[in-house]
This record gives sequence, C-alpha cells and structure tokens, in this order.
Amino acid sequence: MSMSIPDIAAYDEVRQAARAFCEAEVRPYLADFERVEAFPLDMARKMGEHGYLCATLPRAKGGADLDDWAFAVVCEEFGRYLSVRQIVTVQGMLCIALNGYGSAAQQARYLAPIARGELMVAYCLTEPGSGSDSRAMTTRAVRQGEDWVLNGQKTFITMANSADVFLIFAQSEVDGNPAGISAFLVDRDMGVQTTPLKGKLGQRSSDTGTVFLEDVRVPDANRLGDVGQGFRIAMVVLDSSRIDVAAASVGLSQTCLDLSTRYAQERVQFGKPLAGFQLIQEHLADMVLDTDASRMLTYRAIAAKSAGRPATREIAVAKLFASEAAQRNAYRAIQIHGGSGYFEDYEVERLARDARILTIYEGTSEVQKLLIGRHLTGISAFT
Repeated sequence: MSMSIPDIAAYDEVRQAARAFCEAEVRPYLADFERVEAFPLDMARKMGEHGYLCATLPRAKGGADLDDWAFAVVCEEFGRYLSVRQIVTVQGMLCIALNGYGSAAQQARYLAPIARGELMVAYCLTEPGSGSDSRAMTTRAVRQGEDWVLNGQKTFITMANSADVFLIFAQSEVDGNPAGISAFLVDRDMGVQTTPLKGKLGQRSSDTGTVFLEDVRVPDANRLGDVGQGFRIAMVVLDSSRIDVAAASVGLSQTCLDLSTRYAQERVQFGKPLAGFQLIQEHLADMVLDTDASRMLTYRAIAAKSAGRPATREIAVAKLFASEAAQRNAYRAIQIHGGSGYFEDYEVERLARDARILTIYEGTSEVQKLLIGRHLTGISAFT
C-alpha cells in the first residue's frame, strides 16, 4: 500500500481551534493546579465538550470524527501543557480499545460518555513489579460462574483517583487453568480502591495514583475482547498512544524553540541581542533540526498506520526520537534563557520538567530500541 503525508496546512483550522482552547481554558489556570498537584476535572469536561476526547471516533459513537492527522495536530498543541494532554490520550486509549474490541452493549454504555468527558477513565497496565515487562504482571482474574474475581495492584496510573471506569489487564484463570492476559472494564463502585501518588518531577497537575483490587467481582459482560486477548489489546492501544506521545513531544519541542527564539531576540548581553552570538544560533539551529525531524518521523508513523499495514517500527522510531528530542530542546531552552530559565516565572522551567517523562511512559526509550532491533534482525531481545 502507498504511504503518503498530506499537506498539514490543510489542518490549520483544527490547529488554531486547539491553540485557542488552550490559551483560554488551560494556560491561565495551569500554574495553580500544578502548585497544588490537582487535576482540573472541569477542564477535562470542557475538552470533551469541544471534541478533544476520543476525537477520532465517528460522530455516531460520540466522537468528533477527526482523522489521525488532525488528531496529531491537536496533540501537538496540547503538548505545550503535558499535564492536561494526558487526559486526551488516556480517554482516547479507552475509546480505541472499546471501539476495536468492545461488544455493542459496552460501546453503547461507555463510548459517548467517555468522549464527552462525563466518565473519566484509567488504563491500568503497569504494576509495581512489572513496568516494561507487561507479561510479568501478577494481577489475577479468576473465573467464578458468570463473574471474575480480580486481585492485584496497578501503579503509576494516570487518572487513577479521578476515574469512574478502569481498563484492568490481568492474568486470567478458568477452571484452575491459566488462560493468558485478559482485559476487563471495571467500574469504581465494584470495589476499586485508589491512592494518589504526589511529588512528581513534572506534569504535576496530572492525576497519578495506585489502584488496588481486592476480591473485586466483575461480571463476564465487562470482559473486553476474548479471554486471553488482553495483551494484544494492550499493544494495539499502545501503538496509537505512542503516536500521541510523539506528536505531543513535537509540540513541546516547537514551544521550546519559539520561546527561545523570542528570548534570544529580546535579551541583550554585551551590547547586542543574544541571537547575535554564534553559539546561541547553534542552539537554535539544533532545535530546528530536532523539531523538524521529530515532526516528520511522527507524520511518517501516521502515514504507515493509515496505510493499513503494521507500523510498529515507524511508531517506535517516532516515539523514541521525538521524546528524546523534546528533552534536548528543553535543555537548550534553559541554556538560552540562562538563570531566568531556571525559575518558574519562565515557561521553559516547567517544560523541562514535563519533558523528562516522555521517554518513559508508553514504553521507555530502551523498549523502543528493542522493538526497532527486533524488526531489523528478526530476533527478539525481550526473552
């Protein structure tokens, strides 16, 4: 199949709308939420009202019917505010899973409310003893008649304390026999307990927590997909969310470049603007290279996915490069801003803290390298 990249300028209206939303609804209030490490639920609901949650879903299912290119543009704009961008991806992850593997009853019950921001959700894969090694999870789901009984713990879960619905991945057992990893839609009132995780380096207003499951009884009707299909569901969803992270990384890199260019033009040292010094121009040029390369690798990944063929390699390359480049650009931005960049009065301080996690969640940089290596050699280094 052919793989082509459209004229992204055609999505300028989408970009401008997302930028205007962020300027009006996010920027004025984010610092206050960051200071107290609280997630702005009202802001999330406004995002739902504007179609930014589950945006690629068809309108008939409650979405905004955006294509992958338009959604990447949205993620770029929200990439300036990563604490809030998290909700765009997490709500979208549940919608992708439901749209691809959910029953008609599950889709009717959950999709539209999730897209509107009326139901908050959490994607629960990581555990205290299994991060990158998802197959080593110890959470158990044991079949008992028409129900499943879940026991275990998930950690570093985005939206853990705000979620109404949790997508739980667990080692399943039927009639005493292992049945592989299965996925379950678990409502909070089924007995899920959560506790906040505070003190993060960055993305401080993002809701992060630990999820506890103790003899939580879940109807089989809440199982998502077939028994034993959970790992495949998790990986399909992660492929999509990694593109979101790459696009958000592009947005953060671009913001660092824009802020640094303006500061270098305005700040005067030794009788001339910083921009007049060769080493400052070198920093700016390197930022341009990293930003443009990140953007094109992300678009290539979208093109590969849109062509309907396996795109794990292209997605891994984009996620790896864009997230690492965002860190480099955040570092350069602080160097250009000098001592001022170390203080929260200048936005680059927050951007540098926020950028660090981009290389960890949705698959670490090391995991992305192993995925690329496996594709290149045909040999897996995971086992």
